[in-house]
Amino acid sequence: MYQYHTLANGTRIIFRHTDSIVTHAGVYIGVGSRNETGVQEGIAHFIEHSIFKGTEHRRSYHIRNRIDGIGGELDAFTTKEETCVYASALSEHLDRCLELFADILYHSTFPAHEIEKEKDVVIEEINLYRDSPSELIFDEFEERYFGTHPLAHNILGSKKNVRHFTSQMLHDFMSAHYTPDRMVISVVGNVEFKKLVHLCEKYFSQSTAPMLSVQPDPVEPPAPQPEPFNTTVHKHTHQVHLLIGGEAPTIFDSDKTAFTLLNNILGGPAMNSRLNVAVREREGFCYSIESQYVPFTDAGLFYIYAGVDSDAAERSTELIFAELQQFCRESLTPQRIHAAQTQLIGQMAITNDSGLNEMQSIGKACLNFGRADTLDEMSRDILALTPADLQQAAQRYLNPDTLSRLYYR
Repeated sequence: MYQYHTLANGTRIIFRHTDSIVTHAGVYIGVGSRNETGVQEGIAHFIEHSIFKGTEHRRSYHIRNRIDGIGGELDAFTTKEETCVYASALSEHLDRCLELFADILYHSTFPAHEIEKEKDVVIEEINLYRDSPSELIFDEFEERYFGTHPLAHNILGSKKNVRHFTSQMLHDFMSAHYTPDRMVISVVGNVEFKKLVHLCEKYFSQSTAPMLSVQPDPVEPPAPQPEPFNTTVHKHTHQVHLLIGGEAPTIFDSDKTAFTLLNNILGGPAMNSRLNVAVREREGFCYSIESQYVPFTDAGLFYIYAGVDSDAAERSTELIFAELQQFCRESLTPQRIHAAQTQLIGQMAITNDSGLNEMQSIGKACLNFGRADTLDEMSRDILALTPADLQQAAQRYLNPDTLSRLYYR
């Protein structure tokens, strides 16, 4: 289903053909906030903004108009471990998209006047984020949980760091990390694979992006957490924002699939999740409650988040822990697991029905594993799970005594 090719300089390509008139293309780079140190913190995200501000061939206006002018969409994002630049456009314009990706990734000039303006934009983004306790609480939890580990870094960085970024700092960071061997070009759309490879060779070849012999960053172990923390921070919010979480599988762990299913049963997006039924539907304590599983290459995190009335915070915590304890004590019935498996596979199918979502999903998979599983392969792994697999995962990761708590009041 997926086709692969590796350029001479190490850049990988993953592709799936569709009959859609729209093609989705992106470049995944294996660099994020965890690659920063000290005064660099926030620079990966700032570069994501700044690569659109000018190249050796284009000014910022021409970069924006290159895709917008044909009715397409151009965007980018940064996570703790990846940066992605992507576009959606009519399939006939794939050439234009790939050429622009190569231009901004290898020929950005970071004009000083544009960089100074963008500092104000990012600082306002930081202000907006800090005004939202429902978002801020996640980063504070990770800072406390990971401590001195690089995964503790806030992706946006600090205002102080942002103000001190220079064009030279951006160039140096890109030169060290935005190398061909760390890049994956992901495409989902209506194009011949042979043509796609030709275009990638044209724009991402050794002459455009010289092959570098780069050693991968050393993999650091997850930061130890000898004792869970239970912390209340006074934010004077109308609601109590609560976050409960702890260790979860890495993307390479064998129990990742079991935990993914377990998390979906517990607090996935469906209204029939156990937490939604127990805390919202039965008690009316919150508007929404969810659990999230965030796997990294060498660590994993599990969260349960809810915003509740101050009088309901303790009772909501009790209900959450009761659900977790039940998972640890009792195996789910085969019938309940089969229903959960069917639900998760259906959700995945709907998500991948969007070409954009699929392009991003397979790009990240190829970056980490060198390939991407098809929906059939993922379904097979989910359907192979047993009640014992889920209970073992629950007992390892969902024991309330090992979880940390952070409250904003």
